[in-house]
Amino acid sequence: MAKLYYDITTRFKGMLEHPSGFRDKIAGVSPVSPTPSRLNALLAMWRAEPTVGGNVSAWKTIPARAAQGEPLPEELNPALAAALRARGITQLYTHQAQAWRRATNNEHVVVVTGTASGKTLAYNLPVLQRLMHLPESRALYLFPTKALAQDQQDELAQLNAALPEALRIPAATYDGDTTQSARPAVRQNARILISNPDMLHTGILPHHTKWAEFFARLEFVVLDEAHTYRGVFGSHVANVVRRLKRVAAFYGARPQFLLASATIANPIELAGGLVEETVTLVNEDGAPRGPKHFVIYNPPVVNEDLGIRRSVLQESVRLAADLLAYDVQTIVFGRARRGVEVMLNYLREASGLGNEQVRGYRSGYLPRQRREIEAGLRAGTVRAVVSTNALELGIDIGGMEAAVLAGYPGTIAATWQQAGRAGRTEEPALAALVTSANPLDQFLARHPDFFFGASPEQALINPDNLLILLAHLRCAAFELPFGPGEGFGRVPPEVVEDYLHVMEEGGEIHRSGGKSFWMASEYPAQGISLRSASPNTVVLQAETEDGWRVVGEVDEASADALVHPQAVYLHEGQQYVVESLDLEQYVARLKPAAVDYYTEPSRESTVTRLETKTEEPRRGARAGYGELSITSQVTGYQKIEWHTHARLGMGPLEMPLRELQTTGYWLALDEATVDALREAGVWRSSVNDYGKDWKRITTAVRERDNYTCQVCGAKESGRAHDVHHKTPFRAFARAAEANRLENLITLCPSCHRRAETVVKVRTGLGGLAYALGHLAPLFLMCDTADLGVHSDPASPITEGAPTVVVYDQIPAGIGFSERLFELHDEIMLRAWELVAACECADGCPSCVGPGGEQGEGGKTETLAMLAALKAG
Repeated sequence: MAKLYYDITTRFKGMLEHPSGFRDKIAGVSPVSPTPSRLNALLAMWRAEPTVGGNVSAWKTIPARAAQGEPLPEELNPALAAALRARGITQLYTHQAQAWRRATNNEHVVVVTGTASGKTLAYNLPVLQRLMHLPESRALYLFPTKALAQDQQDELAQLNAALPEALRIPAATYDGDTTQSARPAVRQNARILISNPDMLHTGILPHHTKWAEFFARLEFVVLDEAHTYRGVFGSHVANVVRRLKRVAAFYGARPQFLLASATIANPIELAGGLVEETVTLVNEDGAPRGPKHFVIYNPPVVNEDLGIRRSVLQESVRLAADLLAYDVQTIVFGRARRGVEVMLNYLREASGLGNEQVRGYRSGYLPRQRREIEAGLRAGTVRAVVSTNALELGIDIGGMEAAVLAGYPGTIAATWQQAGRAGRTEEPALAALVTSANPLDQFLARHPDFFFGASPEQALINPDNLLILLAHLRCAAFELPFGPGEGFGRVPPEVVEDYLHVMEEGGEIHRSGGKSFWMASEYPAQGISLRSASPNTVVLQAETEDGWRVVGEVDEASADALVHPQAVYLHEGQQYVVESLDLEQYVARLKPAAVDYYTEPSRESTVTRLETKTEEPRRGARAGYGELSITSQVTGYQKIEWHTHARLGMGPLEMPLRELQTTGYWLALDEATVDALREAGVWRSSVNDYGKDWKRITTAVRERDNYTCQVCGAKESGRAHDVHHKTPFRAFARAAEANRLENLITLCPSCHRRAETVVKVRTGLGGLAYALGHLAPLFLMCDTADLGVHSDPASPITEGAPTVVVYDQIPAGIGFSERLFELHDEIMLRAWELVAACECADGCPSCVGPGGEQGEGGKTETLAMLAALKAG
């Protein structure tokens, strides 16, 4: 960190001595030239500066676009038209006008346009129009975050203020921050209710009798930021919408749905899946846009053999420091809270600007603090803000001039959302994506055309996932009894009946008069998180001066990987090290810590195929997907440095065996491909054949070593110790050479795992699995943690063929595996491009993964495999 401070402050010193007068800018003196000239001057300096321009892998200038508008609709309520004109709105953008026509024609609509294009007005106008025409009608607005809901309430308040008092539409938020004393008034008076899916799930639908008047008069439901409703969360939300429609129908209402989304590849499919209605797409953006420079900056390599690059945080702060030196208002996005705090501290020190001019922004800040920062950004008094993705969504922060993204945000849609926070006016703007060593980041740095082209991402949901559907059928039965032959959304009555039978056997419902009534004592929604498919959660308790306090929870299925003993866990910017995990009591205990690494679990797994949905030959292999059973165990963890992704060491673990029934995609190399690779001398992914005398040799070695681990001294107890090759077996041409007694040593299982990590020889098959596991999220809009990866040189699920499996980490699956099967050819091509372009010598964190400290990587073999597998 000291070096980071030195590098940045040295750079600032040079700027202050620059003849263009940057000293005055830092001192607060307004420059003579207007903003575009300041930004253009900086860009010219970057182009000419080898340490910046030399690391830019792509520099794309997106041209300005003039507004495309239409007059305000003639049928618009005169008072509403006057309110718009009072706010300077004299016409609608073309997409707003089209959304108006579709919505007033009673169609369900999804609006998909760019950041700051006026999507809010696109749904506000038809809602306000109808609510003014029908004085008793109601609307429900759902946002994924409370901050966004508060921002929408402020927007509606401003619009209401411009209306005559008699025509104003009362709007109020109803979420976890709403006091108990205020809730009755909100239920009674609010005609536009602003909330989130979680509150609808736990606080409104189960208590619908208190909301009877609201539901009876519900005209509209608005789902903003619909692209965030994907994966497990989106599958839950789709079921919450099913329950909402069921309750509304009970009171005689059938609401119209209006949705807004960022750009994805399947907006109609996603919107239709969420609300189970035919949805009309509006996606011709008529909003104006100033010219935008989009730079992809790849930090320089500092170790060519290992492929290690300079820190993404260090380089992001460096670029942000340049922007502040030129007095360009900037937002810096970080992926993790810890990274945000690191960049905030060093940007403040490097720039010399006060704490009030360079601010942080993330979840955990009080609402008052967040609104103060937002107001400072709009007013220009805050010159830079370092944020998590909390500011990614449409909160109004005014017209930022530049956005620096410290690492790929995880999806292309999120990248454009964050980049769109700069250039929210018609003035020139800059977005800079600083890539990390992650394989996804490096793929985009080397193939920018893939990023700038049409979005390949599909937001996938599976509302009929077994566990998720059952959970919401329980909630629905609590809310209203199920009648005979009743379905649930698009779930047919006969399937619902099967689930009801399960609940009846469990004593949760009682049949009477042909109806199914909830009988269990518990309140089902309270125990169901919309962010998890697991029914149980592990409570996280952190040690404080006042004792233990709860800081969060994780689902039981993820606990082994996220909060195993010695795991590093982040919460609200604070690092913790897990002291203990009690899976019987569902409690993990954490201690505050300050370390420069994160942890990644190591798993051992076996895969069993339960059902094949589809399998067919592809170039060099067979590919398929279907239902799988995964038996896995977390056997250790890696310590990985934050900035370089370098492996710092490992620790052993023995967590319980877990079984997961899910869906998976598999790729099995055919015999011809293996024979060709073997003929070329690049195949080493076969199972080790230690020779016919191996059992006798291991017995002799254990006897020689007195049946004692030669590292920790542990004696054999119940289980025979392992015999380990000091120099890896694969490094020898013949088994007899590898099995010399002087190359063998007795180790207990724990020490054996540690030793294997040090001398690990990564096979090409393992490298292929690593590359596919890291690249797949680019197409699935998911995190790498949502997927499991397994490789086996002689897999039983493919009759002994060398196989890579990528599977959903969610019980019963969400649909990722089917999508990967459909994209097989493109993913093979993209994986080959990723590995071929990497500058490392023999594997690194950016391509096929590193070998052990004294082992070998598998880059050559993986590249040969991919060359045989890719089409064309």
